[in-house]
Amino acid sequence: MTLASWITVSRLLGVPFLLYFLHSPTPAQRWVCLAIFIVAAGTDWLDGYVARKYNQITDLGKFLDPLVDKLLVLAPLLALVELGQLPAWGVFLILGRELGIAGWRVNQISIAGANIWGKLKTVSQIVAVSLLIAPLADVWRVPSLVAFWICVALTLISGAIYLWPTNMAGKEA
Repeated sequence: MTLASWITVSRLLGVPFLLYFLHSPTPAQRWVCLAIFIVAAGTDWLDGYVARKYNQITDLGKFLDPLVDKLLVLAPLLALVELGQLPAWGVFLILGRELGIAGWRVNQISIAGANIWGKLKTVSQIVAVSLLIAPLADVWRVPSLVAFWICVALTLISGAIYLWPTNMAGKEA
């Protein structure tokens, strides 16, 4: 396994901590979750940089990176559903898309890297989750939910573009 793949796998280490601290969070625990989430999300950029700079782009990395991204994003979203902060059906749309694309990718001969829509989806999910887990003042409630619904929309759009038959090159993650 390459260094880039190890960095990708290291991102998984944050998931159990996010779930633990979001079980019944205090404001201090939410700040800890935000820090863990941002550091873990930052490794998404780092593993890609290392893979490109040191020519470590592999099919394993192209498979693992989006899978780990999905787990990192879905874990806190599901915890926020449990806390009553998000509607389950909105998170289900993201979960359904992510599982559908992951299942489709398993049967592909070669795995394409991310396109601009996949990158926008990932950034929007990181922004939305960050806003939602941070213990912000009530004035941030609506902007946080708007960010969430934007990420839902981009998740669905990127999934449709990924599966669009005429766009078989340049798939997203």
